[in-house]
Amino acid sequence: MMKMDFIDLKRQYNLYKNEIDEAIGEVVASARYIMGPQITQMEKELGRFVGNREVVSCSSGTDALLLALMALGVGPGDEVITPPFTFIATAETIAFLGAKPVFVDIDPVTFNIDPSLVEDAITERTKGIVAVSLFGQCPEFDELSEIAERHGLFLLEDAAQSFGATYKNRPSCGITEVAITSFFPAKPLGCFGDGGAVFTSDPGLAEHLKMLRNHGQKERYLHHSIGINGRMDTIQAAVILVKLRHFPKEVELRQEKAEVYNQGLSGVVETPKVLDHNLSVFAQYTIKAEKRDDLKSHLESQGIPVAVHYPIPLHIQPCFESLGYKEGSFPQAEKAAKMVMSLPMHPYLKEEEQEMVIEAIRGFYG
Repeated sequence: MMKMDFIDLKRQYNLYKNEIDEAIGEVVASARYIMGPQITQMEKELGRFVGNREVVSCSSGTDALLLALMALGVGPGDEVITPPFTFIATAETIAFLGAKPVFVDIDPVTFNIDPSLVEDAITERTKGIVAVSLFGQCPEFDELSEIAERHGLFLLEDAAQSFGATYKNRPSCGITEVAITSFFPAKPLGCFGDGGAVFTSDPGLAEHLKMLRNHGQKERYLHHSIGINGRMDTIQAAVILVKLRHFPKEVELRQEKAEVYNQGLSGVVETPKVLDHNLSVFAQYTIKAEKRDDLKSHLESQGIPVAVHYPIPLHIQPCFESLGYKEGSFPQAEKAAKMVMSLPMHPYLKEEEQEMVIEAIRGFYG
């Protein structure tokens, strides 16, 4: 039986091995493991990639969310609107700061927050909107921006899964005033551990973020704010710098792999719908499937790794029980949670691997 990885990071590493080993070796030789020069260089190159943005790197995508919300002044008594169909970090960081996550259902086609439902969730306590670019595709930012501006709210893009995507030719992380991404190894642009970044068009906010990620200090032992230890390791920045050189080509390869799946699975399952004005980076290739759990077992029995993102929507997670939501509160999110499944996806999937996945799915449905 052919062995297949859901995301084959070893295959990617072997392609860039010499460059990555050299970059890591330079950090080790310098012994500047925290906030070495590669951090500043990486921040500049990431900023250029998304259109001359200020970039503040940090220790994870979750910490990027936390730092962004802290810098935007979110705290006790505030409400922040966000979708219930996403990884818990999106809402967890809101709650961690003492604010209330207010969930709004998703668009059943893109799985992203439905702008038409947002205004009904706004109250006098609403501070902002955290819009997730799920599975690699941006939501309808023009509509969301209009709503945010009309009500005096911040709009934050949670682009943990969408660095490299575009919305109406504008790059993810370069659309809203503030955005975050994650460099978790399995992300489209991943490092060799945890890492993240906050992107902003506001230089003053960027300076504040730099203080917050380093215990609130602007100069050593002088603390202007209560912050966190949220710095990125220099080795991770060195890895990102190498991978960023190859990243545009990898985004193209992801489109090619997605199209192979699209053609092979058309009419069998519901394949991802990317809106005409969007480019998805396909952090996941996520289908909607009848008898999803049976299909999952069938594929795994044939050595095909799959994943379910996310089987329990946030509004019915035990940790958010106090918010008062229940099953039926957000029907589109709940339906997606029962039907979605992500297939192996990375730039270096082999043709025979995709054929194996497609044949197994077609075979299951007869």
